[in-house]
Amino acid sequence: MPEPQKHVLVWDWTIRLFHWLIVLGVATMWWTAEQGMMDWHRRVGLVLLGLLTYRLVWGLIGPGTARLYRLVPSPRSLMTYVRDLLARRHTPHAGHNPVGSLSVIAMLLALATQVTTGLFSVDVDGLESGPLATKVSFETGRFFAEIHETSFNVLLALIALHIVAIAAYYLVFRDNLVRPMLTGRRSEADFAAPTPADAGASWLRVLISAALAFGAVSAVWFASA
Repeated sequence: MPEPQKHVLVWDWTIRLFHWLIVLGVATMWWTAEQGMMDWHRRVGLVLLGLLTYRLVWGLIGPGTARLYRLVPSPRSLMTYVRDLLARRHTPHAGHNPVGSLSVIAMLLALATQVTTGLFSVDVDGLESGPLATKVSFETGRFFAEIHETSFNVLLALIALHIVAIAAYYLVFRDNLVRPMLTGRRSEADFAAPTPADAGASWLRVLISAALAFGAVSAVWFASA
């Protein structure tokens, strides 16, 4: 009788929740802007600010695959991985592969730019503005608004590339990258060498990250009052 497949935890539950809340948040951000629901647009922006703050802190104190330093591939590992991809060879990684890491960095930077500029943006008529727009001049607010719009288009392009890459990995390599982001686990047989299960989330670290995220949102809220 064959032994059941063993699985290892590669994504902790907070990283998975962060991922899907970002998906929901970006979609809602687009919808509220398109519909002129600017009060809700600002609320969603504050939620995204909290999520990004949480991810930053979690990237410093969280478990292995959540650490931000692991998102930065070495030039050698990146070149080797790209060469293997071009030869249609793919080795699964516990976490992001080198190309995926660069994609995540780009999306996080674009989203951080989107959220930060939105705080200070003001529309051309001065009727709608971000929560901290009163802290800068009208001209500066307009400058931030232009970056805000451009960064969202960049973010959409990066998301499209991300989706295409996920589909390509499944079609070419039969590697389902969505399932681990839902369950947190991958089969141990996917990896050439044993992979330590260093993806747990301790409640103390979760609470510290959540408290700092709440503090960032609260600071903006009170500064805008």
